[in-house]
Amino acid sequence: MKKAIHPNYTPNANVTCACGNTFEVGSTQPALRIELCSKCHPFYTGKQNFVDTARRIEKFQDKATKIAAAAVSTRSKAEKEQARKAKRADKTAAGK
Repeated sequence: MKKAIHPNYTPNANVTCACGNTFEVGSTQPALRIELCSKCHPFYTGKQNFVDTARRIEKFQDKATKIAAAAVSTRSKAEKEQARKAKRADKTAAGK
């Protein structure tokens, strides 16, 4: 192996998370700054945070509630058929 080409290994490198948590790990850099750690990551905490700048989540939820409401208030097949027959009868009566 060639000598002096590998970086120096630091066994006690400081890691600082954006949430304020700090811990030590082994690394080739003496200090690391990270955005997420096991104290603040949603997978480990069980809390899910959405960053929604365009209201996409709210729009989707609004659509889903409208669709669910429409599905609940739908007429039965027989009622739909009766409405169609009445509409056809009105058309034929108006046409004569």
